[in-house]
Amino acid sequence: MEFRKKIEELLNEFLETRNDLFLIDLKISAGDDITVILDGDNGVTLQDCLDASRAVEFNMDREEHDFSLQVMSAGLSEPLSTPRQFKKNIGREVEVLLADSSKIEGELAKVDDDKITLVLRYRKPKDIGKGKVDVEEEKEIPYSEIKKALVVIKF
Repeated sequence: MEFRKKIEELLNEFLETRNDLFLIDLKISAGDDITVILDGDNGVTLQDCLDASRAVEFNMDREEHDFSLQVMSAGLSEPLSTPRQFKKNIGREVEVLLADSSKIEGELAKVDDDKITLVLRYRKPKDIGKGKVDVEEEKEIPYSEIKKALVVIKF
């Protein structure tokens, strides 16, 4: 069995036992350095990473194939990539880089299988007279238009 397929199979077997976790990315370098990035509906603990690592490492023969393995959680610096990740972050501020290289920042309000909905809040000049008014609008963005989406960190 091909090395990558074997790793994917072992990870999928592990994830079937843990419905709260899901795979974000699996990278295997030319030198067989394996990096697994997981996320979870309730976050990812150190024990979750250890369990995933053991599920792969204990079922691979290092005599047959030498490799290094790193299992980590999707940190705040990792872009959101799956609908499940977006759902987990409903109510948070998100910065979205669109396919046309424009940026939109707003509160993630709704998520479905095709698109996300952001609530945009900003001030604009009044139509008549001086001053500005507060505006709140919803904007739907299909996944196909999203180049990158990050949770905005606020302190």
